[in-house]
Amino acid sequence: MHKSNHPYHMVSISPWPLILSINIMIFLISLIKWFYFMNTNLMILSFISLSLTLFQWWRDIIRESTFQGMHTSYITKNLKTSMILFIISEIFFFISLFWAYFHSSLSPSIEIGMLWPPKNIIMFNPYDIPLLNSIILITSGITITWSHNSLLNNNLKTAIYTLMYTISLSFMFSLCQYFEYKSAPFTIADSIYGSIFFMTTGFHGIHVIIGTIFLIVCLFRMMLNHFSKIHHFGFEAAIWYWHFVDIVWLFVYTWIYWWSFYLYSM
Repeated sequence: MHKSNHPYHMVSISPWPLILSINIMIFLISLIKWFYFMNTNLMILSFISLSLTLFQWWRDIIRESTFQGMHTSYITKNLKTSMILFIISEIFFFISLFWAYFHSSLSPSIEIGMLWPPKNIIMFNPYDIPLLNSIILITSGITITWSHNSLLNNNLKTAIYTLMYTISLSFMFSLCQYFEYKSAPFTIADSIYGSIFFMTTGFHGIHVIIGTIFLIVCLFRMMLNHFSKIHHFGFEAAIWYWHFVDIVWLFVYTWIYWWSFYLYSM
């Protein structure tokens, strides 16, 4: 076994970054083809190829971490720092969306009649589906914390079940948002309000889907005994990400739904 004189893990040469970048490019081209020609053949093939690449890349990382012991405490510390920086970058991404929202709502331009919300925009009732989604996400934050606490106490069975509850709640959230979009009385093309609404809630919805995939991977790993109470950063990173999604939704609900509805009712 090769021994080094430093605490770093030098990753072996991997084809997955290059293959994944090519797959992502093809997948984006297939989306454009779908938008213009409603042809999904290339999109389905590129999605399957993308999924297989991600599966094999994650397999290699799991092998390094769980079976080869390459992720020492020093490496884990650096991984935690990287995850924190990634979440901070995501926070600034949503700040830019909220900035656009407040810029347009606090000083409406003459093109939209200097009104907010713009005239003829029928608002969503914040006490309907949006409130239900808020309850669902807050509950999911409780169940994921419960799962983590159970893992820390070596209660693997409870950790698995509560993680399943969290994943089920995430599916419920996405389903409710789908029904909300389907019944929307306005579109992304309806003034600056429609653009900001669907951009903000849509990107949050995408983050929920990504977080759900993150949690599903952690569920399979937990069922395969990849995690212990002292070595489970993959699960911990998923928890951080999910709490980030929860907190962002509270801001989305308060500002995009409730505050706009309050102004509309005045």
